[in-house]
Amino acid sequence: MAILEILEFPDPRLRKIATPVNVFDSKLDDLTKDMVETMYDAQGIGLAATQIDVHKRILVIDVSESKDSPQVFINPSFEIIEEELSDYDEGCLSVPGFYETVSRPQRVLIKAQDQTGGAFEIDASGILAVCIQHETDHLDGKLFVDYLSSLKRQRIRSKLEKEHKKSA
Repeated sequence: MAILEILEFPDPRLRKIATPVNVFDSKLDDLTKDMVETMYDAQGIGLAATQIDVHKRILVIDVSESKDSPQVFINPSFEIIEEELSDYDEGCLSVPGFYETVSRPQRVLIKAQDQTGGAFEIDASGILAVCIQHETDHLDGKLFVDYLSSLKRQRIRSKLEKEHKKSA
């Protein structure tokens, strides 16, 4: 297994729309294991393949307290079950060091496949519902900063660009 590089905003590769996974093989299994290891190493609760410059509809999530229950979602989609919005302070491994309040539906029905191609559904609420919406946004080329005002988004962009120049 390997720790993979996570792209950071405003990298344009984060805006690419991911394509569906059609081949369920050992390469896919290895990739999902690397993604889980990378997510844990970065102390995140979710990671979309887009964030590691793999533009396939794959994401991993672990919202458990003990951080020992990773979930893999291949070709995920969701339907909103409860329209009522809740505010959550969201952060992102691709926007390190920033947390902002985002409003999202409280409850969603997740439809996805596992690493073998088997279909499953989960009725999700709370942090899992937020996380699946956040990570699915990545697969669609969208970041949580897109929910913020243009002023806040530009401020975050400027700070991260300055950090990238320092570390280059």
